[in-house]
Amino acid sequence: MLKKWLPFAFGLCLSSVGAFAQPVLDTMRLSLPAAEKLFLDSNFQLLAQRYNVDANQALVIQAKLWPNPNFQIGHTLYSGTLKQFFPLGKNDETTAGLSQLILLAGKRNKQIKLAQANVQLSQYQFFDLLRTLKYTLRTDFFQIFYLRRSALVYDAEIKALQQISNAFASQEGKGYISEKEVVRIKAQLYSFISEYNDLINQINDTESELRLILQTKPTNFIDPDVDTTGIAALDPSKYALTTLIDSAYHNRTDLQIAHANTTINELQYKYQKALAVPDLSLSLGYDEAGAFLYNWYGIGASIDLPFFNRNQGNIKNAKILIESTRATEKSTQATVDENVTRALQKAFDEQKLLRAIDPKFFGDFERLMGQVLLNYQKRNISILDFLDFYDSYKQNTLQVNNIEFNRISAFEDINFYTGTNFFN
Repeated sequence: MLKKWLPFAFGLCLSSVGAFAQPVLDTMRLSLPAAEKLFLDSNFQLLAQRYNVDANQALVIQAKLWPNPNFQIGHTLYSGTLKQFFPLGKNDETTAGLSQLILLAGKRNKQIKLAQANVQLSQYQFFDLLRTLKYTLRTDFFQIFYLRRSALVYDAEIKALQQISNAFASQEGKGYISEKEVVRIKAQLYSFISEYNDLINQINDTESELRLILQTKPTNFIDPDVDTTGIAALDPSKYALTTLIDSAYHNRTDLQIAHANTTINELQYKYQKALAVPDLSLSLGYDEAGAFLYNWYGIGASIDLPFFNRNQGNIKNAKILIESTRATEKSTQATVDENVTRALQKAFDEQKLLRAIDPKFFGDFERLMGQVLLNYQKRNISILDFLDFYDSYKQNTLQVNNIEFNRISAFEDINFYTGTNFFN
């Protein structure tokens, strides 16, 4: 097993090339379900999107409110005849009025439907963010696992070459080992060190992304606890392509977002047409002494005459946006078909490739590795045979780990592109 300091092992295990101290990370060994629970409980991006849903729900409440009535009152400020401020009694004049705006053409109901559609859109956006972040989490989780398995190979081979290099150094000048052989061993060692360092950087970069998703401390190192038995049992033939595509149509949040945008623009078009209809204002009035009789009460109505502005520009704009979002929706649907089909094809290809590898092959390599090292130290095999075996062992191990990661990635792609956890 890798130790807690594996991400920094490059600097710790190679004293002859200049070791340097690195902080020890706090290892968090997590299973995939535990990591997903931690993600749901603590991710700030999800929390922010939840607030966005709540904010849009508040706008539904606002849309349901009626326009406020308007009340006005007036009184004489100054009488020029009496040369008096605020005259009272027979010499004063008081007016009052109450008006209410009446929305016509169903504007209020259309506003409510628009607000409700925006709530649904924000909910789809929340679940699309959840789907995307969950996919990144699971992919990073498996990538770290397989990269660390590859790092183990480098760690073992570097230590073996370091051992040989140190032994050669102790024999330097005695004529037992040729200088050419010493240089070849060191060249191979430094090559492995460089590749190992690149691999460790890749692990650390992926760890950083995973920590951001899980919102853990920068000093935490995530140690994936992978159910390899469950992964080995995954079978791409378990579900038919039609089943996967049908699930994608129902659950792909980006497709639902595209459809929701079309719905919103259709509602917006209806609302803009309704805005072309002027609203009616009803009023009640009172005049104490300003009319032809005292204590006058009246009723009135007012409405704009739509001679010039009939909201033509906004109506045309809304109609064009409908066609635009419909085209986007069709494009998204075509993308869904292609994504699901390609992901399933990839899963079959990776499954076939993995099954073509002899299960005993990798075990034979591991068994022979120690024997090859021992035979080289005893000078039973040449340096070329030794280095060729070590390089072949490394390359085959990396390829197998890459194939296994690509296989599980294909299943994760199916989950992501269908919006359903078919393979867990």
